[in-house]
Amino acid sequence: MAAPGKVSAFRLPPLPTVGDIIKLFHLKAQRQLSQNFLLDLRLTDKIVKQAGELKNAHVCEVGPGPGGITRSILSAGVEQLLLIEKDARFIPGLQMLSEAAPGKVHIVHGDILTYKMEKAFPKHLKKDWEDEPPDIHIIGNLPFSVSTPLIIKWLENVSKKDGPFSYGRTQMTLTFQKEVGERLTANAGGKQRSRLSIMAQHLCNVENCFVIPGAAFVPKPKVDVAVVHFTPLVQPKIQQPFELVEKVVQSVFQFRRKYCCRGLQTLFPESGRFQRTEELMMTANVDPTLRPFQLSMSQFRNLCNTYRKMCDEDPSLFVFNYREELKQKKRARKLRRTSQPEQTEEEDQL
Repeated sequence: MAAPGKVSAFRLPPLPTVGDIIKLFHLKAQRQLSQNFLLDLRLTDKIVKQAGELKNAHVCEVGPGPGGITRSILSAGVEQLLLIEKDARFIPGLQMLSEAAPGKVHIVHGDILTYKMEKAFPKHLKKDWEDEPPDIHIIGNLPFSVSTPLIIKWLENVSKKDGPFSYGRTQMTLTFQKEVGERLTANAGGKQRSRLSIMAQHLCNVENCFVIPGAAFVPKPKVDVAVVHFTPLVQPKIQQPFELVEKVVQSVFQFRRKYCCRGLQTLFPESGRFQRTEELMMTANVDPTLRPFQLSMSQFRNLCNTYRKMCDEDPSLFVFNYREELKQKKRARKLRRTSQPEQTEEEDQL
């Protein structure tokens, strides 16, 4: 019995193992959904510890699957646990866990990419952006196929302070392929420096916590898995709209092995392209012979700020689409090729 004045720690009652749940409900990981099960509860406990103090916290777990990480979250003493699972095969096993923790678990059968997270938690948990992070956490062993589009979506939410970040600087602890984890945390000059590095690091403090060997998963993936922790920054390092930053960063890394000026050229229409690119780089004080992965965060900030001024002077710039320009050129070439023989035949007839 708990001592007077102390709240006893929550303990799950005896349950079938995660392996037994998989056998009981005939669950098989589907490769087309990039599913890999983590059965070792020592590793799931280690993932959950990276999230920080979860006692009496509200947690959303993304893609719980057979419930390995779910058990570790519940054992951490959370107040409420929201489970969002797309695959209906896992729901019965999760309901078994819900029954073992009465009143603590809410299961949603749905897609995290479309789920409205701004209504997922009680309103009283909201904090001002400048305050400490709210007592809300997002945790998930993400399928490889959804991890990159999902983190880009959430980074946009961070920028706009909506979705799960309408409650404040909600923290996230997520798994990625090891290579993606390295990209998210890569510094300037590193081989893995990429679009993801800039988009994540200008909005969040990103920590690559540890690596789980692929052999720990069932079925074993071809790659190892990184556990990455995100804490949104009070002030983004680039204070421009998400769409503008993403456009500039994507353009820079479009030609990763060439000089950065080559990618930046794609921000401008063909007419005046080289002059405007030169103006951008000179005003931003960026060496045009640097490779994309060599650019620092401050150089990206200068490029974004300068490009914003150029867009303010000429609003048509921001809506310009380099790929669309290439498509129009290709269509024009096709039209010329098809019209040329017809002209020749007409000339022959004449």
